[in-house]
Amino acid sequence: MRPTLHPGRPSGDQSTTSLFDALERAEAHASLTGADAAVLMTARGAELDRLLELASDLRDQGLRARGQAGIVTYSRKVFVPVTTLCRDRCHYCVFVDTPGQLAAHGKAPYLTPDQVVATAEAGAAAGCKEVLFTLGDRPEERWPSAAAWLDEHGYASTVDYLRALGELVIAETGLLPHMNPGVMTWREMQVLRPVSPSMGMMLETVATRLWDQPGGVHFGSPDKDPVVRLRALEDAGSSCIPFSTGVLLGIGESLEERAQALFSLRAIQERFGHLQEVIVQNLRVKPATAMQNERDLELEDYAASIAVARLVMGPDMTIQAPPNLSAPGDLSLLLAAGVDDWGGVSPLTPDHVNPERPWPHLDALADLTASSGFTLTERLTAHPQYVREAGTWIDPRLHRAVTRLAHPVTGLAAVGSGAVGTDHTGGGAHLHLQAPLTQSRSPERLDPGVAALLDRAAQHPAGLSDQDYQDALTWRGPALTALTGLADALREEAVGDVLTFVANRNIDSTSFRVDRPAAPQTWGSRPALSDGRLSELAAEAWQRWATEICLQGAPPPAAGPDAYGEIVRALRAGAADLHVHAFRPPELIDGARRAGLSLGDHLQLLREAGLRSVPGTVALILDDGVRSRLAGGASLSSDLWEETIRGAHRAGLRSTATIVYGHVETPADVVAHLGRLRRLQEETGGFTELIPMPYSSTGPGDPLGLGPDLDTSRALHAVARLMLHGRISHIQAAWTRLGMNGATQVLRSGADDAGGLLFGGGLEPFAGAEAGRELSVPDLAQIAAELGRTLQQRMTDYSRPTTERETALSSLHRPAGPLVRAVRRPLPRGAAAR
Repeated sequence: MRPTLHPGRPSGDQSTTSLFDALERAEAHASLTGADAAVLMTARGAELDRLLELASDLRDQGLRARGQAGIVTYSRKVFVPVTTLCRDRCHYCVFVDTPGQLAAHGKAPYLTPDQVVATAEAGAAAGCKEVLFTLGDRPEERWPSAAAWLDEHGYASTVDYLRALGELVIAETGLLPHMNPGVMTWREMQVLRPVSPSMGMMLETVATRLWDQPGGVHFGSPDKDPVVRLRALEDAGSSCIPFSTGVLLGIGESLEERAQALFSLRAIQERFGHLQEVIVQNLRVKPATAMQNERDLELEDYAASIAVARLVMGPDMTIQAPPNLSAPGDLSLLLAAGVDDWGGVSPLTPDHVNPERPWPHLDALADLTASSGFTLTERLTAHPQYVREAGTWIDPRLHRAVTRLAHPVTGLAAVGSGAVGTDHTGGGAHLHLQAPLTQSRSPERLDPGVAALLDRAAQHPAGLSDQDYQDALTWRGPALTALTGLADALREEAVGDVLTFVANRNIDSTSFRVDRPAAPQTWGSRPALSDGRLSELAAEAWQRWATEICLQGAPPPAAGPDAYGEIVRALRAGAADLHVHAFRPPELIDGARRAGLSLGDHLQLLREAGLRSVPGTVALILDDGVRSRLAGGASLSSDLWEETIRGAHRAGLRSTATIVYGHVETPADVVAHLGRLRRLQEETGGFTELIPMPYSSTGPGDPLGLGPDLDTSRALHAVARLMLHGRISHIQAAWTRLGMNGATQVLRSGADDAGGLLFGGGLEPFAGAEAGRELSVPDLAQIAAELGRTLQQRMTDYSRPTTERETALSSLHRPAGPLVRAVRRPLPRGAAAR
């Protein structure tokens, strides 16, 4: 039996005191601990009333701050179950089918495009603005029939099919997709971002025991590993995707684990700010499941947990409770607990995950909401604060579709068919969308000073004054658009209309150990990589048609004085022609110290071992004052970084050049840094490219800031193109940090290179520092097509690979096929939903 999740009123002085103390701390607005949160969930009677009052007051405070006082939101949606196949085996689920069950009912593994569009069209006719794509996780990895269906229809994966469906639904119906395919990789999020203003995946729980122990509700479900799901939430944050998530209550978790899940979500939100809502969902036990003999969560338990979620997540978070999973008369209690959103409600399609629980009629929901003193107001699938800041949070290709449905001031849904409640126009900021999306906007005249500077830059891009470059870094609006246009023209002049990339793999060399019996078997949390294993990884990368292998990180001291040389030799033993791009300046200095050699002699030995180039990272900003603030004094000095890179160039080892921006640096710091790189390049000619890297913030509490916005990135890449004109021809878009949208934007602002694909591989897929982030050739081909450029594979030094390797790599990474639709016949209203 699962633990009791509804213990009733605490008994005994110690428990009562604990609850009393937690309530006192909450009422004093003190920071709550996990233990506080867990004990608050036991509140009943008068204590529960106090807890609810705290939660509802906090909710109201947030609504007032957002200009939405008295508003409870919902999204009018249509529910599309693209496939009910899944590779997971959750013990409470009735959504999923087996291929045999589908075949017995004459159903294909996936809905066809015709069926999807028919349902979406019926939803549009009913006033819906959201189409929710829900499906099982990665069915093709468990069920051969799913893989065969995708292959037959020309799709490499379920996610690739979803991308095509999203494009189709937007084009034919105008509805906005909300993609909910379960756990997604970083790359898959980039694939879906251009067709999905928001996405979602429930965290559900952080109780690992429910996943890895027999009898747990998630046992046998690879996608329900809490670590995997938390990583996906972080990847969504780094990709600037408005994301819906939440907790599922009553699946066997303890109150402490329930609280821990909420604090995990809060930590992620504090770092990225992308969680648009936290759903607190009560499991409804269903027959014919492994949990059929369990009890539904008790109402007071549920209300207390919602209230605690509000206290933990704070006033700015939207807290959602699905209205169909509670009795109509209980919704007032949920509102009292701090709920301010009912989620997606469909006037057309059932809740396919909870088919026994029909949606409330929207008029009835509005009345129930009004009885608690709130106005039910429609929103879009992306919540209003993200719509208002669409330039940051929503892919530019979706701006027109979003603005067509959004209120121009609040970011809520515009009043029209399907809207319920009162249009809310008070407060809020106007939408900050990019100028090209406004069709009737006339060109704005440039400031004469800006125009004059651009004229000088067009004549002598690298000949402006430091002050000119500093000024250009601060431009926004039409001035920035003109600057990036000039930089893009210089890019075309320098390298042509190509988008280059290298096929490579990344390895963290901190995990290296010498392949001797006495050596330890693991280093830290990563698997140990012996020289034999490194050879195997190199061979695998070469067999996958990679041309480069990258390494960074100092090997453990126990690996010995020649660890760096042994690593290079091991890689070359596995693939003699693989380009080894390895060891940052701190590692080069460390290797020389270990070996008792001068830097020059150490570099020469590494070159003889097979090292071909080095990463010019850890440059940060070449100002010791800034570097001290960034690295806390742990980083090498600017002069030592420069001298180490100069030594590498003199030893015949070319390098990248880098800059980390978007923290405490000033425009003057950036210009001085780029100027220093330019002078070093004039001296040695050793830089292959510049890689501008945005600062990765740890969240609102980060003393160094939240990192740069997209306009800052565009301006920096453009100024770098001007300053380095004639010196460094290539500027790379750091897609692992910028995301695919950000990378595309800087590729329009002077950048020309996409960097590496970062293969994961089947052997030790998590051996790289950026494990889980991998691009395919079709991903880049799509970006190249959008830019009007030719995709071109390169070597590390920007020469071309052999025709054999170039052709083989392209054939290995098959693009998703075109969406071919049969001639459709009109379906009866709602037919596709049956």
